[in-house]
Amino acid sequence: MRDIIRLENINKTYGKNAKTHVLHDINLSIKEGSFNSIIGASGSGKTTLLNIIGTLDKPTDGQIYIDGKRTDNMSRRALAGLRNKTIGFIFQFHYLLPEFNALENVLMPHTISKFFCGRKTREKAEELLDLVQLSDFKSKKVYDLSGGQQQRVAIARALMNEPKIILADEPTGNLDSKSAKGVYDIFRNVNREFNTTFVIITHDDRIAKKADRIIKINDGVVFDVDRSIEREKKDVCIL
Repeated sequence: MRDIIRLENINKTYGKNAKTHVLHDINLSIKEGSFNSIIGASGSGKTTLLNIIGTLDKPTDGQIYIDGKRTDNMSRRALAGLRNKTIGFIFQFHYLLPEFNALENVLMPHTISKFFCGRKTREKAEELLDLVQLSDFKSKKVYDLSGGQQQRVAIARALMNEPKIILADEPTGNLDSKSAKGVYDIFRNVNREFNTTFVIITHDDRIAKKADRIIKINDGVVFDVDRSIEREKKDVCIL
């Protein structure tokens, strides 16, 4: 499998006078179609790392390659286009638009890029809601849905433009154990069916241990990569 994400010597520093060095010389490669979890204590640099992978933030220095394209030197417009076509985002707090119903929220990534939504596009959004078991809720406003249902709408929205990569930041952090398992099962189904690469920040050990790969970060340093399922030694990478 090819590397769909590659980070080379990534550093991130915030501030000018009082500088805070958040990420330190990170080298990391992620295979296409793999299912990865990132774990670490609060303040360790997990979200900064995910934001840099997702091109929402730029490193202070180092190089980033997403789907074969170098992104750290791209213009804002080029990055926006890359994100819309290649990367789907799922966050802990959904960021759904409450004035729209579930179907309209799922359609939003397409609407942003092309504005007009034809019959086939609408049918695709309905299929995605069916995938996350929300066919009967497509006309419901966001505030009429439970937390678990809102997160499933967010998953369907992230899949709307058929991204090659899904980045998720604590996607089950506000869910009960049953809803969290349901979200994980959906992630795995999408991963296997569409060969979508997943990178998930989580504090949930049940999800972390089920990933193909566990990436640990401590004080801005990726110090070990572990596998939750047995692999040959040559597949294990120490960073």
